[in-house]
Amino acid sequence: MKSHANVWKALDRLAAEAGLSPSALARRSGLDPTTFNPSKRVSKDGRNRWPSTESIFKVLHATDRSISDFADYVGEADGPVYGGMSDQSQKGIEIPMLGFAEAGGGGWFDDAGYPAGEGLETISFPAQPGDDFWALQVHGDSMEPIYRSGDRLIISPSAPLRLGDRVVARTRQGEVMAKVLARYGDDGIDLYSFNSDHPPRSFVTGEVEWVARIVWASQ
Repeated sequence: MKSHANVWKALDRLAAEAGLSPSALARRSGLDPTTFNPSKRVSKDGRNRWPSTESIFKVLHATDRSISDFADYVGEADGPVYGGMSDQSQKGIEIPMLGFAEAGGGGWFDDAGYPAGEGLETISFPAQPGDDFWALQVHGDSMEPIYRSGDRLIISPSAPLRLGDRVVARTRQGEVMAKVLARYGDDGIDLYSFNSDHPPRSFVTGEVEWVARIVWASQ
């Protein structure tokens, strides 16, 4: 059913899959940051407000999605997902959280890039039991202006990777970095930095232990 709520849920899902808040998705799409705020979804007199066709197409262009993808998302929506979370997952689960220094140490991860150490700090995250997530806390200013110190990045090692995705990568030497995926091939990967003070990085096959997609961030 293509209801008012389902259309907004589909936009929220596009934001979540891009690792963005609805406001950040609007900015990336060249729209006013408040375009997708909850206050813009219902008028003061209680009438539903719909996103414009123009804004939807701008979002699809910014997220490299098709109108058929969007239609599928509208049809699949079955609960409020503002911030990328559905009603079914509001209770949440406890997921492990590391700092970048911990993530760089040995023994914390399995081969898939999921924390496997004992006694890790955990945070509550709205998701279904069995979903594949973990969290990484930002320290310092190397990822500004996208991410700031104290932000928590929600990572999914099982999420599919696309060019332009924000990702966390760990090299076999133990270096952990959050970057933008610029190239991903059989011969290696290229990563762009969020902060212009930090140069792009390139790695040949075998130098990177794993790459995991950032699916959400607390900002």
